[in-house]
Amino acid sequence: MSRGEWLLTGLVAAELVWSTVTFGGYRPEFRLVAYALTGAALLVLAIQRARERGPVGPAHPAGFFLLPFVGWAALNAALVSPVPWLAWPEWLGWANLAALFWIVLNGIRSGRTRGLLFGVLVGLALAGVAAGCYQRFMQPAWQPWGGARTAFLDRASGTFAIPNSFAGLILLVVPGAAALAFRRGARETERVWWVWVVAVLLVGLGLTISRGAWLALAIAIAAWPLAAGRGAWRRRLALSALGVLLLGGGAAWLYRQSPAVRERIGFLVRDGGEVTRPAMWQGAWRLFRDAPVFGNGAGSYNVLFERHRPEGFRDEPLYAHNEYLNVLADHGATGAVLLFGGWAAIAWRCRRRGDAAGRSGGIDSRTVGAGLAAGLAAFALQLGLDFHLRIPALAAAFAVVGALAVAARWRLPEPTISAASRHRWLPAAGLGLGLAVVAGTAGPLLVADALRRPARAEIDRLGALGSAVTAAQAKAVLAASRAALERAVEWAPRHGQAWSDLSYAIALTARYEPERAGEWARAAEAAAERALALSAVCSEFRIRRGVARDLQGRWAEAGADFFAAVEIAKADAVAWYYLADHLARGNEVSREPAEAALAYCLKLDPNFAPAYGLRDQFEKRRRKS
Repeated sequence: MSRGEWLLTGLVAAELVWSTVTFGGYRPEFRLVAYALTGAALLVLAIQRARERGPVGPAHPAGFFLLPFVGWAALNAALVSPVPWLAWPEWLGWANLAALFWIVLNGIRSGRTRGLLFGVLVGLALAGVAAGCYQRFMQPAWQPWGGARTAFLDRASGTFAIPNSFAGLILLVVPGAAALAFRRGARETERVWWVWVVAVLLVGLGLTISRGAWLALAIAIAAWPLAAGRGAWRRRLALSALGVLLLGGGAAWLYRQSPAVRERIGFLVRDGGEVTRPAMWQGAWRLFRDAPVFGNGAGSYNVLFERHRPEGFRDEPLYAHNEYLNVLADHGATGAVLLFGGWAAIAWRCRRRGDAAGRSGGIDSRTVGAGLAAGLAAFALQLGLDFHLRIPALAAAFAVVGALAVAARWRLPEPTISAASRHRWLPAAGLGLGLAVVAGTAGPLLVADALRRPARAEIDRLGALGSAVTAAQAKAVLAASRAALERAVEWAPRHGQAWSDLSYAIALTARYEPERAGEWARAAEAAAERALALSAVCSEFRIRRGVARDLQGRWAEAGADFFAAVEIAKADAVAWYYLADHLARGNEVSREPAEAALAYCLKLDPNFAPAYGLRDQFEKRRRKS
C-alpha cells in the first residue's frame, strides 16, 4: 500500500460521508462538493499510476463497460434533451458514478483499504439507524439539515430526506455484513461483531417501513444460496428457506408491534398495490413509446410527463420512481442497453471467471464477494420502485460496493512490464479531463440551481401567505429573490428555469409597485422570452410570458400563451387556473369560457386554494350584473 492509495481511500470515504450526511447529497450545493472530491481522486489516481515503478498491469476491463453509456448520455444531453439545465447535471451524476467505480477498482487494490471503505459504508448505515431511532422514538420531526421534517413522521429516514433512500443504503451493506459474519476463517469476535451489525441494520430497515426494500431483500436472500452457493441442492434450498423464514419472522414481529407497519401493509392490501407510482410508470412508458430509440432527452421526464398526466393526478413526480422506465423514457432503448447492459456484462464476466476462490481474507473472500453481489441485486430490485441512482450518496455507495464485488470475483493476471504500463496514467487522466471539461458546462448550472432554489421557495412562501404579508415585506422578499435569480442567470445563461423564476419574481414586483408596472412587465416578458428560447416544452414558461403580457394589456397575445400552456399540460390544474384568470380579464364574451376553465381546474384539483378566490370574484361579478 502506498500513500497515494491511502489518500484515494480517504477521498472516496470523504465523499461517501459528505453525501450521506447531507440528505443524500441531493441539493446542488452538496453535489458540487462531492463531485470536486471525485475530481481530486481522479487526479491522485493519475499521479499515482504515473509514479509507480515496476510492472503495472492495464486498467481493469470492468471499468470500461460503463464508459459507452457515459458518452451516450453526453451526446443525449447535447443533441436530444429539450431541458439542458437538467440534462447536464444529470450527466455529471452518471459520470461521477462511473468515475468512482473506476477509482475503487483500479486505485484501491489492497484488502485493507477496500475493507476500510466497506467499513465506512457500514458505519454510515449504523449512524443512520441511530438517527432513525431518534426520529422514530424521540423527535419525529428531527433531521440533520434544513429545519424540521414535515413528512414521513412515522418512518425513519436517518440522514436522508426519504425513508426509501435510507433503506437503499441498508440493502447495499446488509448481505455483505452477513457474509463477513459467516465466512470461513472468521474469528469468534468477528462473527459476534458482524452478527450484531446485521441485527442493528435489520432493525433500521424495519423502521423505514419501506415495503419495496423488504421485498427486495427477501428475494435477494432467497436467491443468494441458490445462485452463489456451493454444495448439494438440498443444502442450498434449506439455506434459502431459512433466510426467508427469518426475514418473514422479523416482518411478522414488526407487524404485531408497530401500528405504522400495520397501516402501511393495510394500504397495500386495501389498494391492491401502489396508488401513485402506476401513474408515473404509465407516463414513463408512454414517453418511451414516443421516442423508443434515442429517448426524449436526458432530464426530460418530469417536464414531458405533462403530456400523459392522468386527470386527478396532482403530484409532481420529478422521476418515474422506476429507474429502468426513467432511463427508457429519457435515453431510449439505446441508453438502457448501454447502461444496464454494461452492468449485466460485468456481472456475467464475474460469474464466469470466479477467480476469487483462493482468496479467503476479509473483504476479498469468495463468500463476501457473493454477499456484496446479493446486496447489489437487492438494490437493483428496489430500483424498480425508486430512483436511487439519482441520489448522489446512493449512486456513490452503489459504485463502491460494485467495485468491491468485482474485485473479489474478477482478478487480473499478474502485471508485466509492457508498452501499456508506460502509459498507465492515461485512462485516469482521460477520465479526469473529460469530467473537468463537461463540469465546465454542468458546474455553473449546479451553482445557478443552488441560487435559484431558495429564491423560488421564498416566492412560493410569499404566495402561500397571501394577504398576511405587508407590501413592505413582500417588496423586501422579492428584491432579495430577484437579486439571487439574476446571479443565477449570470452563472448559467442557459438555465431556463432560472429565467422563468426571474420572470415570476419581476411580475409579482409589478403588483406591489404599480407606478413602475409597465417597466417591470416588459422586464418580466424579456426574462420569459429567454426561458422559451431555451425550451418550448415547459408550460410554466408559456404562463410566465402570458402573465407579463397581461400586465401590459396585450390580452390577445397573452391568451395565445395561456392556451399553449394548457395544450402542453392538459391535466395541470395550475395551467387551467391561469387561463381562467386571463379570460376573466376580457369582456362579457370571455366570462363563460373563464368559468368553464375554472371549473375544470377545480375538477383536476379540488384543493387548489387560489381557484376558490377567483371563483368568489366571479360570484361577486354575477351578483353585480
